[in-house]
Amino acid sequence: MTALSSSGVIALFATVFLASAVEMVEALTIVVAVGVTKGWRSAVEGVSVALLALAALVALFGPALARIPLSSLRIVVGTVLLIFGMQWWRKAILRSIGLKAKHDEDAIFAETVEELKKSLTSTRDATAFVMAFKGVFLEGVEVVVTVITLGSSAHRLGVAATAAGVAVVLVAVVGAVVARQLSNVPENAMKMVVGIMMAAYGTFWIGEGIGLHWPGQDLALLAFAAIYGVLTWLVVASLAPHRPSGTEAP
Repeated sequence: MTALSSSGVIALFATVFLASAVEMVEALTIVVAVGVTKGWRSAVEGVSVALLALAALVALFGPALARIPLSSLRIVVGTVLLIFGMQWWRKAILRSIGLKAKHDEDAIFAETVEELKKSLTSTRDATAFVMAFKGVFLEGVEVVVTVITLGSSAHRLGVAATAAGVAVVLVAVVGAVVARQLSNVPENAMKMVVGIMMAAYGTFWIGEGIGLHWPGQDLALLAFAAIYGVLTWLVVASLAPHRPSGTEAP
């Protein structure tokens, strides 16, 4: 199989979109904090340099993937996706059952603002520039890795790149509207869905890489996602703390 069917393309778009949106929400939190606290000049400069660095990263490493045999690429990519997917899945489950603190974007905003207030001010604030650059670049690297690995292995790099681009634009627009109210974004739910989809893709491509032919071809992706989804529900239901009958949640 050299390309995904229409259902596979939709699943690919959704996975890349959600993964990119999660990362960009975290980056946006830092950029908004920098802009509000130190002025938008340093924030915009940091974002611009980070985007240039990411573009150089794609130009440098993107074409190299085309030289790797497809079967080997799918085994490697499948393994990476399975590992990352299970990590996201595990953390999302731990947050759902209360064993790990959920990301609080407003708290991250406040922490970033406090750190910036401690820095020395100047015409061009170096600390603000570095923090904006770091936030966008580090989160952007994860988006780039997701786009390149998923897109190249599925022969749909354009679809993956478009999904990431739509996510970035949408998060930026929403961020401009809601500004500091980023805690309303259901990040943990998004991470759980992305973890499930990454694990499904990883399982699918590892099998294809070693020569397995899945029943239904790309529809097997939906089956794997459903299996991981049911497993998630079972794990959360079994590990969630149970309150005595007659008591109400605080």
